[in-house]
Amino acid sequence: MTEFKDLFQEYELLAAKADQAFQEMQQEHGPCIKCDVRCSDCCNAVFGLFLIESAYLNKHFNALDEGSRREILARADKFEQEFLEMQKRLRELGDDSQKAAAAMARERIRCPLLNDEQKCSLYDHRPITCRVYGIPTIINGKIHACWKAGFEKGKAYPAFNLDGIYKELYRLSTKLLEKAGKNDAERASLLVSVASALKTPGDNMLDGV
Repeated sequence: MTEFKDLFQEYELLAAKADQAFQEMQQEHGPCIKCDVRCSDCCNAVFGLFLIESAYLNKHFNALDEGSRREILARADKFEQEFLEMQKRLRELGDDSQKAAAAMARERIRCPLLNDEQKCSLYDHRPITCRVYGIPTIINGKIHACWKAGFEKGKAYPAFNLDGIYKELYRLSTKLLEKAGKNDAERASLLVSVASALKTPGDNMLDGV
C-alpha cells in the first residue's frame, strides 16, 4: 500500500495529536490516569475502525514475522466467534439503540493484538481510540472516561475531541477510496473490527469484500 503513503502520513499526524493530548493530560492530572504497562482494559473494549485505520494497521501487521502473524490471526478467529455471540445478545434488546449502545460499551472481547504478556503486538501503530482510552474524550457530544480513571464527577477536565478525529478519519478514508478508484462515500463511513482489519487482504478491504 505504498501508493497511500501520503494519506498514512496524514493519519500519523492525527495519532500524534492523540499522543500529545494524552501526555499533556498526564502532566496536568497524572494521578487521575490509571494506565500502566499490562493494564489491558482498553484492549478488551469493542470498537470499530475507519478504512484508513484498517489499511494502516493491516500494512504494519503484514510487516510482522510469520510466527507472530499466525498467533495474532488465531486470536482474530476467536475474537470473531465471540463478536458474533455478542451481536446475538444485542439483537435480543430489540430496536432500542441507546440500550444497545450501553450494552456494547460493557462488552469485553480480547483484542487479537493483545499478546500473552498483556502487551500490544503493534503498540507503536495502535489505533487512535487505544491511544486516548485512559483520558476524558468526547464521543457523540458526550464526555467519556475509563472506569478505572480517577477523574472526579462534577469537576472540569480537558477532553480529547474524538468526534473531530472521526470526521478526519472519514475524510482520509474517502480520499483513500478515491485514490484507489473507488468513489464510495458510504464505504468510507463503515467501521470494521481490528480482527477484520488484520484478516482482510488490502485489495479486498478496498473492494469491501
